[in-house]
Amino acid sequence: MPLSATQIRKRSRRNLITLLCGVLPVLSGVGILHIQAERTLQQQARQTAGELVRQVELMLDNTALAARALLPLAGQPCEAVKLALRDQVTRRPFVRSTNLIWDDTLYCSSLFGEFEEPVNPHNYHQGTLWLMDGNPVTPDTALLIYRLNEGRQGALATLDGYHLANVLRLIGGETRLLLQVGPSWLAADGKVRQTPPPAQPVARNELASSRYAFNVEAGFDEGETWRYMAREYPPLFSLLIVFGAIAALLAHWTQKRASSPSHELLRALEAGEFVPYLQPVVRGDDKRWAGVEVLMRWNHPKEGLVRPDLFIPLAEHSGLIVPMTQALMRQTRQLLAPLAPLLEAPFHVGINITARHCKDLALLEDCREFLAAFPPGVVTLVLELTERELIEPSPVTHQLFELLHDLGVKIAIDDFGTGHSSLGYLQQFNVDFLKIDQSFVAMIGADALSRHILDSIIELSGKLQLEIVAEGVETVEQSDYLTAHNVNFLQGYLFGRPISGQDFNAALTAAKNPPTTPLD
Repeated sequence: MPLSATQIRKRSRRNLITLLCGVLPVLSGVGILHIQAERTLQQQARQTAGELVRQVELMLDNTALAARALLPLAGQPCEAVKLALRDQVTRRPFVRSTNLIWDDTLYCSSLFGEFEEPVNPHNYHQGTLWLMDGNPVTPDTALLIYRLNEGRQGALATLDGYHLANVLRLIGGETRLLLQVGPSWLAADGKVRQTPPPAQPVARNELASSRYAFNVEAGFDEGETWRYMAREYPPLFSLLIVFGAIAALLAHWTQKRASSPSHELLRALEAGEFVPYLQPVVRGDDKRWAGVEVLMRWNHPKEGLVRPDLFIPLAEHSGLIVPMTQALMRQTRQLLAPLAPLLEAPFHVGINITARHCKDLALLEDCREFLAAFPPGVVTLVLELTERELIEPSPVTHQLFELLHDLGVKIAIDDFGTGHSSLGYLQQFNVDFLKIDQSFVAMIGADALSRHILDSIIELSGKLQLEIVAEGVETVEQSDYLTAHNVNFLQGYLFGRPISGQDFNAALTAAKNPPTTPLD
């Protein structure tokens, strides 16, 4: 009996030690991830608040320009200047109405013509902005009024709250955003309130405009840190469980160390399971194939095709993304080289690269080997910069990009307009293409603000003499709109889904004639 009791106590102690060794790494990892998630949410809220300030300042710039143009007309008869007021409403984006003031009396409006209403300067925060919950014309619609006053002359320009609420919704995403002018504040629902703003317990950030009398607040609801972790960290949670299991097994001395996900990626790389899928890119004018984007797929022997969002982040984190990209380039080169006579020069071949590719000059040799497989001028290699990891503008990076350009390789910024570094890349690197993110293309015909952003990107590319590729084109309406705005290249399901190398030959042959229906 005592012997049996001793054995039971030893077994219980071993099980307890095994359990502790397995649980402690998991709990430690969860704690570290929680801290990282809090920092990420803080950064996200700070960046989102900054973006909201920039967007509202952009809208107010239009109202300020309208008011400044009309101010010299204050005091003239309304009949003589009302057309000028309406002209400013027509010409200035986001401006809903304009008005003239003489001696703190509104006497002329773009909406009503001659009008008489006293103006109380104390209603305007710092004398310039008034966030209203409506007026007699639209009593339930928010308005932001900009006031400009010099002596007896004054001008008002009104910004419709619909545009402000739309910006709050589009920019916010999971972030709760508030726009505050004096005691009044506006949320994404478009309602103006005078009560104290609600508390935002997670990652609260407040930012004031340096040019106008307003400030914004960004933050998250209670529990958002855990929701963020559940949404963004499943692979890392899996890793923590693996590490916990490994620690428990080592403590118990019963099994060998389990394989980590990085080992599985390395095994798949050595087995040649990462294969290229190619999606066509067509010219905007005649819809003929101009090239392809090469996408990596994992052809798992048991799971089948694995989505790239499930393994690409892990590949980048583990450092395997570079050899995986090299293998992808070799397979693409072997696939396309025999088809060179069918390619319409210059045939663009787009391949994604990350920050890890830019740490040395090895990428240059990979590109040189790729281009050497084709007759001169037939293929143009386009390297697409992704923003999952920030590319630092180091001397090595600048030298690499300069040598790539000398080799004839083009540089594109992928998903332009959605990352926090897109404009920085334009300033720091000599790029050739902008790839408009599909989220903007999807809003063509559905959302005016996104269309304005899309038009601004197109206009920016024209001023910088950059070519554009629009991603995610799925409807004829989107295609026609982009073509009408002189977008150079289009990519999306309307013209073809990503296809395997086996199907590419037939699809390329069929594309010699302009397609009348979407490729599948």
